[in-house]
This record gives sequence, C-alpha cells and structure tokens, in this order.
Amino acid sequence: MTIRPVVLDPAGHDIHAEGARIRAGGPVSRVVLPGGVMAWSVTGHDVARQVLGDHRFSKDPRKHWTDFVEGRIGDDFPMIGWVLMENLTTAYGHDHTRLRRPCAQAFTPRRVEALRGSVQKVTDELLGRLDEAAPGEAVDLKAEFAKPLPAAVICDLFGVPAADRQAMLHGGEVNVDTGITPEEAAANVAAWQRLMLDFVRSKRDHPGDDLTTDLVAARDEDGSPLSDSEMVGTLHIMLATGTEPVKNLIANTVLLLLTHPDHLARVTRGELSWPDVIQEAVRVEAPVAHLPFRFATEDVEIGGVTIAKGDPVLMNFAAAGRDPDRYGPDADVFDPGRADREHLSFGAGIYRCIGKPLALMEAEIALPALFERFPGMRPAVPADRIEPQGTFIMNGLRNLPVLLKGGDAS
Repeated sequence: MTIRPVVLDPAGHDIHAEGARIRAGGPVSRVVLPGGVMAWSVTGHDVARQVLGDHRFSKDPRKHWTDFVEGRIGDDFPMIGWVLMENLTTAYGHDHTRLRRPCAQAFTPRRVEALRGSVQKVTDELLGRLDEAAPGEAVDLKAEFAKPLPAAVICDLFGVPAADRQAMLHGGEVNVDTGITPEEAAANVAAWQRLMLDFVRSKRDHPGDDLTTDLVAARDEDGSPLSDSEMVGTLHIMLATGTEPVKNLIANTVLLLLTHPDHLARVTRGELSWPDVIQEAVRVEAPVAHLPFRFATEDVEIGGVTIAKGDPVLMNFAAAGRDPDRYGPDADVFDPGRADREHLSFGAGIYRCIGKPLALMEAEIALPALFERFPGMRPAVPADRIEPQGTFIMNGLRNLPVLLKGGDAS
C-alpha cells in the first residue's frame, strides 16, 4: 500500500499527531514542505541516530541541495531563511568542524559551570518580579520567566547590549515561524544580517569581556579569522539556540508537571530527581520538533527507503522521542520513573547541540526554584486551551497562563 506524503501543517497545530501520521509511513517517510517542496522526515529513533552520524548527509544547501543549486528552489521558498544562513546549521565537513570549534570552546564544562552564579541571579530576579503578582492574577509564565531567563544569560555571555537584545533575538523567533510568507522570511534574514553585522563590527572596534570578542579574535589553523559573514552566522545560531529551545524546555516541563501532579509531588518530596524529570520532559516534548535541513550527498538506503542524492531531510526529534519501537506502547506518556529516558532531542555525535550543558543547567536551577517559590501554582486555563507555538520546527507553547498564588483568575 502506498502512503501519501504528509503535508506539514505550517501552524503546527498538533506536532505529535502529525508525527504519528508521518511515522505510519515508516521510520523515514515523505513529507511536503511549505511551497510544495518534497522532503523526507526521520521519525524512527534508531534511524535518526544513524542519520545524525552518517557523513553521507550534509547540512550545506549551497553544495548538496540539487534543486537549490540548479535554481529550482529560489527566494520564493517559504523556508528560505534556513538556506541563506551561513553557520553550523548549513555547514558540512571541514567547514562544519572549523565553525564548530570556536563555538564549542565557548561551552566547555569549566565555562558553563562559571555561569551558574549568573543563571541563579537571573532566576532570583525573575522570581522576585513574579512574586509581585496578586493572588488570582494570571501570569504568562513563558513570557515572564521561561523566555527572559535564557535570553538574559546568552546575551550576557555574548556581550549583547540590553537595548539591542529584543531586536537581535527577534530574528531567531521569526526564523522558526513556518507560517510566514517567502517575502517575510527573506526580509527577516536580511534585517537580521544587517543588525548582526553592525554588532560584529562594533565588537571589532570596541572589544569587551565576552564571547563575541573571543570569536572576533579567534583564528583558524592557518591563522585566518572568521569572516564577517561567518561571524554573523555563528551569532545567529548561538543566540537563537541559546534561547528558543531553552524557553520551550522550561515551559513544557512546567506544564507537564502541572498536569501530572503525582510526578510533581514525587519530585518535590525528593523521590524523583530534577535531572530525571527534565530528561523525560525533553524526550516526550522535544523542544525542537522538526529540524531542517540535511541533504543526501549520494543515494542512501536507510530505514527501508532510498533517499536520492540531493534530497532534503528533516530530523523529526518530536516523533523520534515518542517512537514506540524504542520506548514501547507508552512512548507518549510522561513518566520520569521510566527506565529508558535516553533521547536524541539535543542531537548526537558531531551534531550534538553545543549549548546542551548550559540549557540543562538553566532548567535544573530554574525549575526547582520556581516550584519552591510558588508551591500552589496551577494553570489559569484548562490545559487543552493552551495553544501551541505555531510552527512545525519548534515544539512549544504560544503562552503559559498560570495562577502563582491561588485564587480565581482575574
């Protein structure tokens, strides 16, 4: 029986139901992207691990996306922003290694641990502001806690001035919106590029004690620095991945615990550890749902299909985290006590998320502090009325209205 390709919902109304439909076609199955572009989606956990470690899959559209190279994909492609960037998300081979090296040096265990005090400070400040809410007042916990925490930490790390932060992070937020028009996507990339380039040039002229200054000063093995374009691309990926997935991780975990009071009670009593709760939340609600792109550098037989040379591939982390072939019939159940919480939501191998240690540390500091400060917190609206983020790339919430101190919502 031939299974029709699943046409991806640009609004991401139900990430998990869509992932199940794609999985019905096998661990690697055809999907249709915005603009009618055909691609493959990898939903099987084991196959996803294979693809992540297979050098026959490139991330560079300029070299390996046949339709783009030959002009059949142009500026009218709604996801053109993911093609035009020049950073780790679009690099392959030596270029990927070269661009990854200075970024990886920014997130060594020593450097991440040195940020613990900063994360705690920002957490305490945000909790203090939340504490000003009146009993019964509904607060958007995503906007007031899950988003500003990682944004402040990553912007401090890269020396982004407070006045420029909202504008510099906005480009990343727009880039993961799969409902925008091609014109909006291209305009966002252009504006984002200009803003970042101005920032890079300001750091060349006025160095500071921050990672952007370190990147400006970095040299490759042959002594050459990163180009301005590569610097801009690196900042794109570091600022975006330092905020977007983390705010989803925190907000998703809060909602999971509020809707699973038995698990919340167990972690509060110390019967479950916060790292176990967070890892299970990341498995069952992968913060990045459907990540573009990889491209086959040759015909590849994998997962029972042949992916032709030049075909685009998306990693469906949300579906892989709920693969019943890996996790059993209860794969979609949030269970921090399950034996197997291992997941691919942060990638694997050379494509493992560089910021993973910082993201986990932020969650492991913020979440216990939040529930300790507001032990009576509960959703301000029924959970099924909380809307998704509105994209198939990310797996998050549009907002998270909660009552922090009891009472009826005002």
